[in-house]
Amino acid sequence: MVRQCFILFGCMALGELITTLTGVKLPSSIIGMLLLTLLLKVKVIKLEWVRGLTDFLIANLGFFFVPPGVALMLHFDLIRAELVPIIGATLVSTALVLLVTGHTHQMVAKGEKKITNVIKDKMEERSKHD
Repeated sequence: MVRQCFILFGCMALGELITTLTGVKLPSSIIGMLLLTLLLKVKVIKLEWVRGLTDFLIANLGFFFVPPGVALMLHFDLIRAELVPIIGATLVSTALVLLVTGHTHQMVAKGEKKITNVIKDKMEERSKHD
């Protein structure tokens, strides 16, 4: 459990360090989680090393939404006054996120297919020479 916490908090601390040193306008928590994803993807960190803590956090995810939910209830009068712009911004940003995500997925899938084809071609060439 200590190693799991160290890995997760270490990635978060690295994210904080990166935002401090570079002045990037992204939240340090996002950068930290991107670093964790990268480290898991390139197999520097094994999934088993963090699985216990991440399963616990995901199982209790709803609990983390209680404070923002209470804040929404406390400031509902402000939200009601700006409801139309909030709904408009939500719809536009959701559409943009869906479009960008879809296009990104298509580009990545095409790139992976090209890489797979190149690898297959090279393997076939090697087998012909042997």
